[in-house]
Amino acid sequence: MREIPTDRGIDNTLSVLFEGYRFISNRCDRYQTDIFQTRLLFKKTICLRGEAAAKVFYDNEKFSRQNATPKRVQKTLVGEGGVQGLDGETHRQRKQIFMALMTPERMAQLMELTRQQWEAASEQWERRDSLSETLRERVVLLDAAHEVLCRAVCAWSGVPLPEAEVERRTQDLAAMIDGVGGIGLRYVQGRQGRVESERWIKTILEQIRTHQLDVPEDSAAYAFAWYRDPAGNLLDLQIAAVDLLNVLRPVVAIARYITFAALALHEHPECRQQLKDDAEYRELFTQEVRRFYPFFPFVAARTRHAFEWQEYHFPQGVRVLLDLYGTNHDPHLWEQPEEFRPDRFRQWDRSSFNFIPQGGGDYNVNHRCAGEWITIQSIATTLDFLVNSIQYDVPEQDLEISLSRFPTMPKSCFIISNVKRI
Repeated sequence: MREIPTDRGIDNTLSVLFEGYRFISNRCDRYQTDIFQTRLLFKKTICLRGEAAAKVFYDNEKFSRQNATPKRVQKTLVGEGGVQGLDGETHRQRKQIFMALMTPERMAQLMELTRQQWEAASEQWERRDSLSETLRERVVLLDAAHEVLCRAVCAWSGVPLPEAEVERRTQDLAAMIDGVGGIGLRYVQGRQGRVESERWIKTILEQIRTHQLDVPEDSAAYAFAWYRDPAGNLLDLQIAAVDLLNVLRPVVAIARYITFAALALHEHPECRQQLKDDAEYRELFTQEVRRFYPFFPFVAARTRHAFEWQEYHFPQGVRVLLDLYGTNHDPHLWEQPEEFRPDRFRQWDRSSFNFIPQGGGDYNVNHRCAGEWITIQSIATTLDFLVNSIQYDVPEQDLEISLSRFPTMPKSCFIISNVKRI
């Protein structure tokens, strides 16, 4: 039996905060291995990186998600009692609600709504610019993308969103995402966003169940309002609200990828012409954005029982973290991983375990994001809009990306100005 390398220190939670996305990879590189153990929140934790690690991590016979996600993540990002914390047949059945929404026709509808919202937003930006020749509208793209996606996904999901509530609901959903890795005010805002959003969605679901509100039968709101478990019971209203938010919130989170895509376009202008003319290249560019830029750093699980893997012993009940960012930058998997190279995806083998920005494994049975296809299409749709529908300037700004901040983004959140529709 091989001994798992042990990280130094009584507890390394503060190191996670300081090193962020590179915490696991820094130690894997230090110990020349893809596995080590440490203590986080004063609990023994095994950390893994790489394709083989992802394969074992998504083995449902070996790992459970129940009680694996830290409470602070549940209180902000994912909610308590949602699909992310389920296992086995219960997870598979609940996951099917999400998967049933991901038909090509339904996703095409969401992309059309997204494009309409971008067109409406750009019309407003251009109109404001025309009011003054000296003061040009400065658009914070991350904020704009949050609102565009919130409007689009609410319409798609059957969730009423009065104009007077758009700003508030968008801010609450964005706070849930931003607060997950925050300390102090950022975390408090994330928790408050979660509380307010759950209250809002519970009211809507209750109105659907009492027939005060009619929504399309193919919508997410209808699906979660009327879902019945195998015993014939309606889903608890609180849990239904949590999982409906697990449709809305992840779509709004795509705003970060969209911001990174705009940054990549700015830093690699040589790609612009291909992006204009070639839909296939837009997909390659989109995938490289998802590989190259930081989204979520790692995911957690617990061992169901003791087992051996690659001659290492895993005790029962230990928390295990899989390095998403590190696997997507693993030099054993990706040639020159710190270079932005969309063409690398022409040769990608489409493995479910070597490219895992939103999890790995099978969509139906594993804890891989059901909305990954929506993410890909949303980024590509927005890239098409940016290169073919508008012209804009990128003023001088601070575009530094801090890998110690989670979730991260360019410091300026990417500002554009002088927007003109083509």
